[in-house]
Amino acid sequence: MVNEHDVLIQQIDAALKEWSQGDCVVGEHWFVHRFNPQHPLTSDSADIAQEGTDLSESEVQGFSVVSQTCDIVPQRSRTCKDRPFVEVVPLIKINQKFLDKIKFQGSQEQFLDEVRKCRRTQFAYIPGVAEYYLIADLDRVMTVEKAVISEWKRIPGCRNDEEIRTLGQVLARKRVRFAFPDDFNQFVRNLQQRIQSKHSKNSDEGEALRALREIRVRAEPSWNAPEVQLMFFFIRHEDQIQSQKMEWDKLRRQWLDLVPESGRFKADGIVTSLEDMTAKDYVESDLLDLDHLSS
Repeated sequence: MVNEHDVLIQQIDAALKEWSQGDCVVGEHWFVHRFNPQHPLTSDSADIAQEGTDLSESEVQGFSVVSQTCDIVPQRSRTCKDRPFVEVVPLIKINQKFLDKIKFQGSQEQFLDEVRKCRRTQFAYIPGVAEYYLIADLDRVMTVEKAVISEWKRIPGCRNDEEIRTLGQVLARKRVRFAFPDDFNQFVRNLQQRIQSKHSKNSDEGEALRALREIRVRAEPSWNAPEVQLMFFFIRHEDQIQSQKMEWDKLRRQWLDLVPESGRFKADGIVTSLEDMTAKDYVESDLLDLDHLSS
C-alpha cells in the first residue's frame, strides 16, 4: 500500500530539483519576524505592538532563495523530510520612495548598477528580476519549509556560471566582511563621504568612481600595529583599463589627499586592475564598502 505522506515527500523533492540559489518568486508575499512588543523598532511592528503578539508580517514584492543549491535540491539519501528548511530573503523594489528613504540622490538605474557592481553590502543583484528593479535585501532572512517553496512559481535568478559565482561571492561577503578598527573608520571617513557624494554625479570624478570595480586597503605590518602603512587599491573594471579619458593619477592624488597622515596611519595608493594586481596583494587586502564601514 502506498503511503500518502511518502508520495507527498516525493512530489516536493521533484519540484525542488528545479530550484537553485538565487531563484525567486514574485508577487504578494509576507515576511515574518519576531519583535519585542515593549520596544518595537520598525513601523510594521509598532503598528501591531498593542495587539498582544510578538510576530510581525510585512508585505514584500517576493523572495529570493539564498540557501546553497546543494541544500535545496534533494539528494538520493537526503529528502526534504531530512532537510526540511530553506532560507529566503525578501525582494524590494527600487522606486523613488525607497531612494528617498536611503537618501540616494541618483536614479533607479544608478542604484541598481551600484548593487550589480557589489557596492552595497545590504543588497544583492538578482539578474532574473533586475528588469523589474527588484533587489534582494540581505539584512532580512526568513526560514521556510521546502513544501512552501515547492508551490511557488519559480523565476530563475541566475542564468550562467558567472552570475551564479558572483551571487555566491556577494552572499559570502555579507557574512565575512572585515571589521576595520574604529580609528581607521574615522581616518577614512572623509574619503568615504567623498565617494558617496560624487559617485552618482555627472562629472569626470563621478564617472571614474562608477568605473571602479572595488576599493581595497592593505595594512602593514598589521591593523593592530602602533604605526600602520596603508595601501589603497582603486581597482578598475576590466573594460576601463584602456580608457584614456580618465585622469587616473590626478584622481588618485585627490582621493589620497582626503586621508593625510594621522594618528598611527600613513596612506598611499594606486589605481590598478585585477590583471595587474598580484594574488598576494589581493588576499592581504580588505574590501572597503561604499555604503558603510564595519566597526
